Amino acid sequence: MKYLVTGAAGFIGSAVVEKLIAAGMQVVGIDNINDYYDTALKKSRLQRIEHSNFCFIKLDISDERSVTSLFDREKFDIVIHLAAQAGVRYSLENPMAYAQANLVGHLNVLEGCRKNNVKHLLYASSSSIYGLSKEVPFSTENNVDHPISLYAATKKSNELMAHTYSHLYKLPTTGMRFFTVYGPWGRPDMALFKFTQKIIQGEKIDIYNNGDLSRDFTYIDDVVESIFLLTDKIPSELNSSSKEHTSMIKSAPPYRVLNIGNGSPVKLMDFISSLESALGIKANANFMPMQAGDVVETWANVSDLYSLTGYRPKTTVNQGIQSFVSWYKDFYK
Repeated sequence: MKYLVTGAAGFIGSAVVEKLIAAGMQVVGIDNINDYYDTALKKSRLQRIEHSNFCFIKLDISDERSVTSLFDREKFDIVIHLAAQAGVRYSLENPMAYAQANLVGHLNVLEGCRKNNVKHLLYASSSSIYGLSKEVPFSTENNVDHPISLYAATKKSNELMAHTYSHLYKLPTTGMRFFTVYGPWGRPDMALFKFTQKIIQGEKIDIYNNGDLSRDFTYIDDVVESIFLLTDKIPSELNSSSKEHTSMIKSAPPYRVLNIGNGSPVKLMDFISSLESALGIKANANFMPMQAGDVVETWANVSDLYSLTGYRPKTTVNQGIQSFVSWYKDFYK
């Protein structure tokens, strides 16, 4: 089996490549290695996953010609599409980056899969698409027609585009709504990374909504295991004369969307307390009002993930934070 992993120099992408290599798969990884955050970290991730079964190609998914050539040449069996312009807050500053990477890039990947008979496309969506939903835990059956950030709007668009390709071209697609992924080799724009850096340096940490936030923090190993188990859970077209859509997990086209989360929200102040314990340093807090585009709470209903794979994310926040802190201290000396 030949896999393509887009965003292979990224946090989740590099970890997925590592898992696939360990399972003996042949993997091609692509990434444009942009400067949204420290490129040295991205290059270090790639160095860590160097292997004879892994070929890395620097490539921008918004470049239609390059993506087309890649798919025509390599003939992938399974595509795990994780490349995107990430970040809710950055989408307020640079919206065009999201249009290119998340809309044009996603369409280029869909076209590559369609034209080359890819067996299964798995792609990254986000818990951000739930917006201000009051129905918790968040279920894929919730209405998500009211995103409150451009980032969330692009991820909702990705799901709609995938559904269209599943319907028109019978391309099997699985959308994965990730919930606040954290852990070693994580992104510097994420809260855990920023908090750790500032606490160690004795700087104040910005805590939004005066700390009244909770997140379904999901450890990287649990996310990677979920993705790996989903690769061979290929959606099939329903044998139904009516061809009516029934649910996000069971749809007439070969299409599904799942939550990938821990299923257990943690209050932000408890999260910070765990980090203080792991570091042995008390945080100096700078309480701030709610940030535009942010939500108060995320909480994943992961029953569909369990019914498909038999797997439930299991890493506790205390365990995950300790692993991150150990990695951070080692990586940054």
